[in-house]
Amino acid sequence: MNRLKQLKPNDILSSTAVKSVISLLIALLIGGVILGVSGYNPLSCYGAIVKGSLLSPSALINTLVQMTPLMFTGLAFAFSSKSGLINLGMEGQMFLGGLAAAVVGGLDLGLPMIIHLPLTILSGMLAGGLYGLLAGLLKAKFGASEFIVTLMLNYVATFLCSYLANGPLREEGSLMAQTKTVLPSAQLPELVGGKNLTIALILGILLCVGIHLFLNKMALGYEIRAVGRNQIASETAGININKVTLTTMFVSGAVAGLAGVSMSLSGNNRFVDGATAGYGFNGVAIASLASHNPLAVILSSFVFGALRTGSLALSMTQRIQPEFADMIQALVILFVAMPALLTGLKIRKRRAK
Repeated sequence: MNRLKQLKPNDILSSTAVKSVISLLIALLIGGVILGVSGYNPLSCYGAIVKGSLLSPSALINTLVQMTPLMFTGLAFAFSSKSGLINLGMEGQMFLGGLAAAVVGGLDLGLPMIIHLPLTILSGMLAGGLYGLLAGLLKAKFGASEFIVTLMLNYVATFLCSYLANGPLREEGSLMAQTKTVLPSAQLPELVGGKNLTIALILGILLCVGIHLFLNKMALGYEIRAVGRNQIASETAGININKVTLTTMFVSGAVAGLAGVSMSLSGNNRFVDGATAGYGFNGVAIASLASHNPLAVILSSFVFGALRTGSLALSMTQRIQPEFADMIQALVILFVAMPALLTGLKIRKRRAK
């Protein structure tokens, strides 16, 4: 019997986990070589990253703060990939979600927190979800590539949010492009006082678990995974491809919107133009390292949260730009994708013969 047929789900999960760990280690190794060639001590640099992200209560809290929005964007990309769709619009969906939450959270409606806070969170999810749904509609009705559409829509969303934060929604008298402060009734409760670590972290972890259960235990979740594995066979079996496309893009956009919500309702408790830049695109690397597994996104986002926090400490101690973390993320994506790329090239070579 073919060995692949004998593999159990746990075996497959283990094999993908091993590949992800190896990809991360290779990325760190090459990063160390680049540091060495640039005249820095790789061990000292990585030591500074670990110390600045994990080895003190304050550093660990900062890592968890960074981890929170990354978990949402990583989960958004991982979810869309389950149906074979590529949502690269997390950045724009996150911006719109954050702005919508800041606007609704700043409205003095006289509502208690038990109503105002959920309403504010849902507004951010709705904004991100509807923006994701727009790409889904273009895909379902006209066959437009969601890859291109979501990527281009990022620019529309970010420039729109920038215009609104600099113009109609700008706080009166403020020198910065930002909205007014969110009311206390719409602010996320903090887990640690004064550290910007809120219950959004717990919400993100629960959402990762919930989406994992949805994909593996619910009928619609099965349809999403089936379409991702073989769209033609799924359509032949009676699965509505358009319904799956629209559902996937809406949910993925809503989850990405939560990343913006988590940032607008904590810290400065307002939308600040450009403050969330980059978190959306980082979701691609996080989902890739997690092998698009919702549960693994929790650990993957923690790793990148630590890398992001540690890189800031590295820039202060070693004078290395914090963009070093972006280089590591790019290398992780490269090495995670490498096996599939090589397999594709081998298949093409065989067909050519």
